[in-house]
Amino acid sequence: MKLKEILEEILAKLNELSSSAEYYKKNPEARKKKQKYDAKLNKRPEQVKSRVETNKARRHAKKAGKNIKGKDASHTKSGIRFKESSKNRGSKSDSAGDKRARGGKKKK
Repeated sequence: MKLKEILEEILAKLNELSSSAEYYKKNPEARKKKQKYDAKLNKRPEQVKSRVETNKARRHAKKAGKNIKGKDASHTKSGIRFKESSKNRGSKSDSAGDKRARGGKKKK
């Protein structure tokens, strides 16, 4: 493969939408329903409190001169920590709710 072909292939992959993004792009009614649900979810008092805590932690970290670019403030068992956003948003081990939702180990 030539360098030009490799670069074109890489750029094509970068411009691809995720499967859920494609779905919502093709289904405007579903997108509206999701936006309505997300708005309702983000208004909940516990969600607002969580967001306020992470925003505060982020402000303090910036003030202290920490490099937090590309990281999210994550609620973990040991308090608020900064993680790469890709790892934090896909994390299933940090909250009890996620653990309970997945269920136990399958019996053989």
